[in-house]
Amino acid sequence: MRINDILKKKKSFSFEVFPPNPENSNIRDIYSTIDALQQFRPDFISVTFKSSGDYSENTLNLASYIQQHTVAEPLVHITCGALDEHDVDNLALRMREEGLENVLALRGDKPAHFEGEYLKRFKHATELMDYLRQRHDFCLAGACYPEGHIESESLYDDLVNLKRKQDMGAQFLITQLFYDNNYYYRLMRVARKMGITIPIIPGIMPLTSATMFNKINNMAGATIPFDLRVLFDRFRNDKAAMYEIGVSYAVTQILELLANDADGIHIYTMNHANVAGEIYRRIENVIEKELR
Repeated sequence: MRINDILKKKKSFSFEVFPPNPENSNIRDIYSTIDALQQFRPDFISVTFKSSGDYSENTLNLASYIQQHTVAEPLVHITCGALDEHDVDNLALRMREEGLENVLALRGDKPAHFEGEYLKRFKHATELMDYLRQRHDFCLAGACYPEGHIESESLYDDLVNLKRKQDMGAQFLITQLFYDNNYYYRLMRVARKMGITIPIIPGIMPLTSATMFNKINNMAGATIPFDLRVLFDRFRNDKAAMYEIGVSYAVTQILELLANDADGIHIYTMNHANVAGEIYRRIENVIEKELR
């Protein structure tokens, strides 16, 4: 089923997973995570794609597993920076063979240690969307940034590009992670004024360790609210406390988003089914009422 058909009927509840690096992990290890996530009845599960284009087969294998063994729809990321038309056409052909119908089209940032020219044929996600729209038949999704893309001069410029994604065929959007819900509310207000009418699903990543906090703080560009930063500064060396803080904060974020009529909830699981499960169990009644 196409995810846009689900969104015509209801708000969505979904997860993101990533294929583990085969150089130091067994690809089959992720299957148990998928099996565990299935009990929470997500509408779809997105599967990430390495920005270098390496191991794309693992992304498709995992999406096929979701298709065949769960009730969720798979959403296949395609990060196009290192790909050309031939690469994209081959991926699309494989997806059709597997019955995969949903694509999250991304540009991606140049990975560390990548040799050669990164941006080949597709300079922006909108170019990939336009190519897929004209040459292939998928339900297309795009990414958006509640605080604005780091390369955009202003939120307005970023939203002009976001409107272009809708014009190029995007049928729904998923946000980058954020920790202050006011950024999401602002995004929604301005996007609707600019004519962006498709669903914008907030993406939530629970921060359950000091390592994750440092990565987000240094790389993702998301603002860490003062009250959350104080908690991390106090308990960063206490693993159990960090877990509780991360889960509790994510629960509070989700409850507030749903109370303010968000278009759904997408949880970046980092392949930790236990974290996603703990969040679900704490607010199961709200999720069942608002997202089913």
